[in-house]
Amino acid sequence: MSDLPFTLDQLRILKAIAAEGSFKRAADSLYVSQPAVSLQVQNLERQLDVPLFDRGGRRAQLTEAGHLLLSYGDRILALCQETCRAIEDLQNLQGGTLIIGASQTTGTYLMPKLIGIFRQTYPDVAVQLHVHSTRRTCWSVMNGQVDLAIIGGEIPLELQASLEIEPYAEDELALVLPIFHPLAKKDVVQREDLYKLGFIALDAQSTIRKVIDQILVRGNIDPRLLKVEMELNSIEAIKNAVQSGLGAAFISVSAIEKELKLGALKRVTVENVVVKRTLSLVLNPNRYRSKASEIFIAEILPQLSTLNANLEFLNPLPLENTVPRSAAVTGI
Repeated sequence: MSDLPFTLDQLRILKAIAAEGSFKRAADSLYVSQPAVSLQVQNLERQLDVPLFDRGGRRAQLTEAGHLLLSYGDRILALCQETCRAIEDLQNLQGGTLIIGASQTTGTYLMPKLIGIFRQTYPDVAVQLHVHSTRRTCWSVMNGQVDLAIIGGEIPLELQASLEIEPYAEDELALVLPIFHPLAKKDVVQREDLYKLGFIALDAQSTIRKVIDQILVRGNIDPRLLKVEMELNSIEAIKNAVQSGLGAAFISVSAIEKELKLGALKRVTVENVVVKRTLSLVLNPNRYRSKASEIFIAEILPQLSTLNANLEFLNPLPLENTVPRSAAVTGI
């Protein structure tokens, strides 16, 4: 073929239909008319001489050819975005976008502070924060949808060889109690005391709960022996429940900084037990790394320990092999 049988707009439309499940919702998301979307799909199918959608059902379903084109289309559109951002870099951080991924706890409680520091120095760079599960975040790094990520869970095995993974900091899981609980008078409790407490935890099927259980096991605490009396669907709900006297909980200390300062929760230490997890910086070595990304890694991430004098629970680890690096496209 001398000319490409599709345009970038057609790929964007195909992606929107697949995501929205209908031509109408795709048109609404792209701010164009439904007839315009339908016409573009018809032209695309005619140019490729293959049907891309199964139109028999109520939801727009991709055919095998449609799935294949969508897979390559995602890569093409991602590379186009990388190209635009590489050109924006020529303006020496007088614009552009930095896209950061993070797992749930890290993205909710840690990254906004670091992004705030970055924005004070580089106000012209737009920053997006995408908070999802560790697995989804790692795939976003792999697919080039985010520039870098800070995660606290296990990297999917199938991605470990393809991603650049650097230990970033150690985050401690703290045992917290209501301030009026009898054990709150102590600073240190025994391991055996844990099995007498009533605990509040995340849903047993949640990714974060599984990560917490794995960390407890590494600290020689058997989560199966803990009496979980209530399961909630968010860390904020768990903190409020503990404050209300409904039980104890293990929570990342990065999530309870405010409550500890205000004296709303009591943090106690389990004797001879330190329960920590490693936060990791995740990058794709085969993607273009913007100046904004390199500056965030080199200048902002090391400032973790200076955010607050009480952040001794987050111990930054040296990032030795991630910067400097030339901003060059090394592959798609």
